[in-house]
Amino acid sequence: MASVTLSFRGVSARAQCRPQTLSRQSAPAKLAASHRSRVSHKASRVHLAVRAHGHGHGAAAAEGGAAHGHGHGGMMDRPRPGEKKGFVEEMRFVAMKLHTKEQAPKEGEAKVSEEQQKSMMDWKPTREGYLQFLAESCVMYEALEGIMADAADASYTKFQNTGLERVAALKQDIAWFKETYGMEPTPISAEGCGSEYATLLKDLSASNPPAFICHFYNVYFAHSAGGRMIGTKMSDALLDRHELEFYKYGGAEMKDLLSSVRDNLNEVAEGWSREQKDICLAETEKSFQFSGQVLRTIFAPAGASA
Repeated sequence: MASVTLSFRGVSARAQCRPQTLSRQSAPAKLAASHRSRVSHKASRVHLAVRAHGHGHGAAAAEGGAAHGHGHGGMMDRPRPGEKKGFVEEMRFVAMKLHTKEQAPKEGEAKVSEEQQKSMMDWKPTREGYLQFLAESCVMYEALEGIMADAADASYTKFQNTGLERVAALKQDIAWFKETYGMEPTPISAEGCGSEYATLLKDLSASNPPAFICHFYNVYFAHSAGGRMIGTKMSDALLDRHELEFYKYGGAEMKDLLSSVRDNLNEVAEGWSREQKDICLAETEKSFQFSGQVLRTIFAPAGASA
């Protein structure tokens, strides 16, 4: 029996699954199709508890801005955590705070209620859910890649052809599911989590580039590390250890790809005011909420109807 560790608003739980013996359940995409009204009330979000999270997702400036000096009153002149190393380090620091102590012992600060923790105990990954996760992710990445290609903001040209692009790989994997298991994802809905996130990304990219860059950073840097560890767990549990293209980068050195993007992010942020930087940091929690809704499609509650 495979055991997959996940967290619900930061608290870890164990989801059990038996490789090759999963019943075929309907894709749980509807569970992730929450609207922005839920998000505004801080809808519960799901993150797999992977400690070795490359850039380190964590702490929202939106809730702890004053404590961390994000432009509130007398804190204006204090250097932000990580500021001396460049803006990407500021983003990493803010992101790390959204982890629990279990996920990030040194920097994690996320709290969850006992009720939320219990609610996750019976959730398990399913093959159908994993396929739907790939399909919803593809919609999200298509939006990100399309935004950079169109470059409504001149700074977006720096993030074209980075080597981190995922759409082509995701389409190959979705086709592989059909060839191997005869499975296709549930048709993408305009109200689904992938479409909802894509709409937000497009809106922000035009109206608020610093906020959009926060999402860009969190999506790509998380997938390059923790996301690939999730892929390994799902491969072992659901796919007879088949490695999906989603987690491959054509033989390129990941550290080189990330280093180039990191340098460009720092360069772009050098042209921002402190206020714009704080807007970017304050968007971190929302990026977690939306990406968490996409991730949640992997899971279904135990006993869900087939």
